[in-house]
Amino acid sequence: MDRLPHQPTAPPQYVSRKTLAIKRVDSETLTREDVQYDLLYYIFTDQSRVFTDETPGKPSRVNFCDLYVNALYNSTKCSKVMRDKMHETPAFAVEFAKISLLTNVGRINTTMAFFPEMKTALRSYHPVPSLQKTDGNVQDAPRIKNCLKAALLPSEQKTAPPSTPADILARVTNNHVPPTSIVNLIFVLTNYSTALSPTHFDPPVEFVDLFLPINISSAARARAFLWMIFHYHEGPQLPNPFADDYSRRRPGKVPWLHRLSPEEYRKENIDPPEEIEWGKKMAAQRSLFLQELVSGGDPSRRSRVTSSSSTSHDAAAEASARRSRTQQYYTQENSKTATFHHYIPTDRGKTRPPPPPPSAVNASARTREAAPVHRQEWSMLQQAWHKVQTVDPLVDSDDEGVDELTRLDYQRRLYVLDSLRRPRGQTPALPHDNYPRSR
Repeated sequence: MDRLPHQPTAPPQYVSRKTLAIKRVDSETLTREDVQYDLLYYIFTDQSRVFTDETPGKPSRVNFCDLYVNALYNSTKCSKVMRDKMHETPAFAVEFAKISLLTNVGRINTTMAFFPEMKTALRSYHPVPSLQKTDGNVQDAPRIKNCLKAALLPSEQKTAPPSTPADILARVTNNHVPPTSIVNLIFVLTNYSTALSPTHFDPPVEFVDLFLPINISSAARARAFLWMIFHYHEGPQLPNPFADDYSRRRPGKVPWLHRLSPEEYRKENIDPPEEIEWGKKMAAQRSLFLQELVSGGDPSRRSRVTSSSSTSHDAAAEASARRSRTQQYYTQENSKTATFHHYIPTDRGKTRPPPPPPSAVNASARTREAAPVHRQEWSMLQQAWHKVQTVDPLVDSDDEGVDELTRLDYQRRLYVLDSLRRPRGQTPALPHDNYPRSR
């Protein structure tokens, strides 16, 4: 779904932690502005090989892209299929790492999925054209989150990893470098974003704001992010390669965050026409998939529905003979292409005069007049049972085969209604006594 680029006309409103996640309806495209594509580009294309590799047996220096991709690749929850795809297609590994980083900081929550054949009602599908150029299937957010949580150092597999910035700095001071995995470090920095804000940022900016669409340069935000990673991953005692004059004059502060004018802001995160078209194509594919799913086009779903329907029908049959007959009718009718019938009065729009007040009928006279009709007839229970067995409540009464018992029942109803409408003192004629006698 297309949206106009964000045009800030007022000072930036920095979003709190509770509103960090992207909110979009099902099938709506995540644009470059949503994922902050330019920010991710600057982060993953930085070639500064200044981070200690976390891969066992490789005490070398790598850039952030290799550091993060290797952490995902070595995660115990990363499937063999995903590892093979990352190994065979390095570009896919980078795209997967970018989406994982957004999940790492809470920008993408666990209700999102990124393949149109997703059936779970608890998640919504979203095409991400800028990050799905090599392969459209990058799993869903819950699986990505599980992969992230299992991306730990070998020493953290049996013990709990550090959970606060102070714990991480304490491990660095004791020469435990790296102090934790890059994934867990980002989790900790995100959780303590507000607490770390006075230490490393100028109000009102904080760590998670670096991933939000605000009027700060993408390159400046990427540099500040890498500065934070080096500060906690390698240690604050080392010269930070991402520092500038502003941060060097202010120890502990991130590099200067350059503010953008509205015109400069609109030049970032622009969606190319081919990505917009691909997002529309995938949204249409998702819509077609849902239509087939709802109409029963999915064989597995149809078998589940049939199984559950038969089970409910069996339970209803054991509970009541009448309900069993009704459920059987529903089953037979559902197998056809029947339409729903509803009754439309033929005199719609006409106004009827209000009925006259009911006349007072002498109770003894009513009993005396009605006595010939009720003598030696079926009891009320017998008549009710007869109607249950012969009259189908789901069929229009005009289409029923009306027998003598039903016809007389209608006559008696008309008799009661007629007696209520007649003027005081007048008695309607009784229906003909053709009711079956008791057997």
